[in-house]
Amino acid sequence: NASLLGILQHPDGTVLKQLQPPPRGPREQEFYNKVYDSDCCDSILLELREYLPKYFGVWSPPTAPNDTYLKLEDVTRKFNKPCIMDVKIGQKSYDPYASAEKIQQQVSKYPLMEEIGFLVLGMRVYHVSSDSYETQNQHYGRSLTKETVKDGISKFFHNGYCLRKDAIAASIQKIKKILEWFEGQEQLNFYASSLLFVYEGSCQATTVRLGEVTLAEKRGMPKGLLSSRDILEYNNNIHVINSTENGKIEASVGKGLSKFYALHKKAYSKRHHSQLSLKVENLEQGNVWKSSTCIAQEHLNGNVIPQLEKVFCHMPAEIKESVSVEVRMIDFAHVFPSKTKDEGYIYGLKNLITVLQNILDN
Repeated sequence: NASLLGILQHPDGTVLKQLQPPPRGPREQEFYNKVYDSDCCDSILLELREYLPKYFGVWSPPTAPNDTYLKLEDVTRKFNKPCIMDVKIGQKSYDPYASAEKIQQQVSKYPLMEEIGFLVLGMRVYHVSSDSYETQNQHYGRSLTKETVKDGISKFFHNGYCLRKDAIAASIQKIKKILEWFEGQEQLNFYASSLLFVYEGSCQATTVRLGEVTLAEKRGMPKGLLSSRDILEYNNNIHVINSTENGKIEASVGKGLSKFYALHKKAYSKRHHSQLSLKVENLEQGNVWKSSTCIAQEHLNGNVIPQLEKVFCHMPAEIKESVSVEVRMIDFAHVFPSKTKDEGYIYGLKNLITVLQNILDN
């Protein structure tokens, strides 16, 4: 994923972004220094930190002390199979000090920037079925028009099985927070800056938190998937964990307040034909679980899996909080002090929210 961003991953959980030549590199460094100044007491800048990668100063390799790198948090690190998209935001990707020829060059790269307010710079999507990544470079984003931008962005949220509506809903919530920040500040304007989107592509790490209503009632579980007197009626934590060694899915059950469902999909495509057994371990004595009521069949056969796909992929928006999604602002070589709201950036955020909401509503 580092190649998409043009940065180096460091084993300590940071990334190293080489400083661009002046004036861009020093401007970006100055921006980070200002926002992360330990003496900073400006509430607007302090809140802005929530939407940026953490900044750990600059670093130079001992062998090349004149090469300067920004040391930044690796936003993708906590993910197992990170799906990443870089979207440039704003109506202008040239700053107020750009020369006529720079303006011409930027506009010609993507003439629709003014109208759409954002541009997909690249994406990397994990496809569950093939256990591989699909990448799109900047030419992909520049080929998108007003008519095709919705489908173009929805591609980022499609894992080969289904549309990850949970990740879209969570992304919208995060962009809205950034929009609120922009609506409330008149000291900085951002040009050619991006939003970095990351969500978890592997279902192993997608743990969905549900309330006290049973999944079956609330979501309209497909008939015949689980018996009416099934696991979901009990107030327990359920972790469905794929154990690759024996090709079985094991469910370990413990008592708790809310229900957790974690599904790992990798086994499914490989083992559609084979039988997946669910083993329930009773972790407590006097357990509310009666072995007969746990799971209707000891062996769920393969045709249940596509139904599970449907249930777990199309998680509705209410449970978006639990989804592992990051949206962070990056690329600050063209950030300038200002006395007005950043209308171009705000326009881009609003349109991006609209497009994502349209994908969700369809």
